[in-house]
Amino acid sequence: MSGGSNQKTLFQTWGVSVSHNKDPMPAYEDEDDDLMVVAVYEAERSLQLDNAKFFHSSAKVWIYPTNYPIREYQLKISEAALFQNTLVCLPTGLGKTFIASVVMYNFYRWYPSGKIVFMAPTKPLVAQQIEACYKVMGIPQAHMAELTGSTAAKQRQEVWRSKRVFFLTPQVMVNDLSRDTCPAQQVKCVVIDEAHKALGNHAYCQVIKLLGSQTLQFRILALSATPGGDTKSVQSVISNLLISHIELRSEDSPDIRAHSHQRNVEKVVVPLGEALSAYQTHYLQVLEKFMSRLVQNRVMGHKDLRTLTKYQLILARDQFRKNPPPHLKGPQQGMLEGDFALCISLYHGYELLMQMGLRSLFFYIQGIMDGSREMSRAKNELQRTPTFMDFYKEMETMFMKPSAGPDEPFIYSHPKLEKLEEVVLRHFRLWAESPQEVSTRVMIFSSFRESVQEIAAMLNRHAPLIRVMTFMGQASAGKGVKGFTQKEQLEVVHKFRQGGFNTLVSTCVGEEGLDIGEVDLIVCFDAQKNPIRLVQRMGRTGRKRRGRIVVILAEGREERTYNQSQSNKRSVYKSITGNKNGFHMYPNSPRMLPEGLYPKLHKMHITCGQFDHQENSRRSVRGRRSHAQSRASLIHPQNLSNSSLFVRLIKFSFVG
Repeated sequence: MSGGSNQKTLFQTWGVSVSHNKDPMPAYEDEDDDLMVVAVYEAERSLQLDNAKFFHSSAKVWIYPTNYPIREYQLKISEAALFQNTLVCLPTGLGKTFIASVVMYNFYRWYPSGKIVFMAPTKPLVAQQIEACYKVMGIPQAHMAELTGSTAAKQRQEVWRSKRVFFLTPQVMVNDLSRDTCPAQQVKCVVIDEAHKALGNHAYCQVIKLLGSQTLQFRILALSATPGGDTKSVQSVISNLLISHIELRSEDSPDIRAHSHQRNVEKVVVPLGEALSAYQTHYLQVLEKFMSRLVQNRVMGHKDLRTLTKYQLILARDQFRKNPPPHLKGPQQGMLEGDFALCISLYHGYELLMQMGLRSLFFYIQGIMDGSREMSRAKNELQRTPTFMDFYKEMETMFMKPSAGPDEPFIYSHPKLEKLEEVVLRHFRLWAESPQEVSTRVMIFSSFRESVQEIAAMLNRHAPLIRVMTFMGQASAGKGVKGFTQKEQLEVVHKFRQGGFNTLVSTCVGEEGLDIGEVDLIVCFDAQKNPIRLVQRMGRTGRKRRGRIVVILAEGREERTYNQSQSNKRSVYKSITGNKNGFHMYPNSPRMLPEGLYPKLHKMHITCGQFDHQENSRRSVRGRRSHAQSRASLIHPQNLSNSSLFVRLIKFSFVG
């Protein structure tokens, strides 16, 4: 290819005077980008077609951009994904969106009036991907639309008619297909982000079923940092998304090593300590009282309460519902159903105690006792249990007392909190002592909102060295700590990337997809059974420079959970790389091109221009403005006060 003189903004050249030879392609040479414009222009002239006919001239080549450094693995995967329904599994930060943009753009060329769909699981992710895709291939913003569920039906129909590339959540796509708002026959390429979610009756699965009931002539490109938590889940994703080919890379794959930065993973196991062990014993006495009723009625076997899991309880309840013992009459069955519900709730509290600490347990139990969780039977049973009430009053005394001020010692309700504080403080102090041209940022993950607030309050005592923000999912009924609307989530991400804060404490909502910028240290405050969660968390660091991940685990069950999760991850990758024939691939992946046509690769510099955010907000079909624009957001925790995790509220002014 030639140099800068042949750099094109393809869409600026459309409509200029060009040769109208019937078949200009025989004169085409790889170096000549000007002749490439002929094919593109001819494709543009066909935009007025009322169907999604294939444009033969444009498909003699497939275009790959050189405006970014060429990575062979991205080129290879892009080519494979053009011709087969492909599941792409790449570690976070290695260009899944880039590959999607290349594939989308070529189907956009080949089918001048076809529809291209990009689905992501949340609206913030959807909004982020529009700009990301534009910056790779420069598809005109006038041809793209973001669809949300709040858009009026007539307006939606017009958008589907007039636009070509759509960014939306799968729930919106399901609704539009069900109502015949989306012209299914014209859909030619479907990109599915975070594809590991395509299990059971997830909206992703519903979209593919609904599309497949009307046409099978569409390409599927599924993207994920990890294919699934186990081989059974991987097979489900393959079957649900009609996958015929897998492109898998891990951190150790030879062709990505040169493009990835080292991520050091450290496992820190923390003993429970005497105090927490004593609370564990006390709480197990409460559990024993209610569990014994299930055992006595022979609906639950004798179990060691320390190793019993909430999941085992749920399975036992399901078995009880299917086959209740014949000696139990109707009223007795109702009582035992209530006992199951109470024990499941108490075991959730037990998990909080062992993984997060006493304070998280207290705020969970407080929600039962004050009625906010609407569990009246559980509340009445617990109030009649002296062992429990003694335990509850002790926690109340500890966490409900008036604050003595900012100098009051912080109560570490789990030994893991002290270790977390030590790790984060050491990171910032070492960074401050060494000459660094760039600032550093830290991200901390914890699965429970109460724990997120507690961690933030603990670290905020070390301001201004540590400047903390919290990040949570959307609020839902019955939750003790209110979450963030999607606009607030995007605002938090923006502020964190801009550097006003250097520490983000997040629930699982921060694990997937959102571009939060470069993070040097990830701390995982809990272990997850599903290895997907850790892979997603790890992907937040090591994008532009070396990253460090510290996993803080309580000794015992949590440590065993983490070890099992890592074993599952290794077995999944081994199954895919060593025995692809062990999976049942979709055998009928459509070719999408006429027989005998084999597009040649054409590498081409594409100048995309500046993304116009105002243009995007005008053309995006967003519907009503969120009431959250006037709502205060739980962003900046200050301290603990009067039993609740007091949070200083920062008002945001949002752009409409």
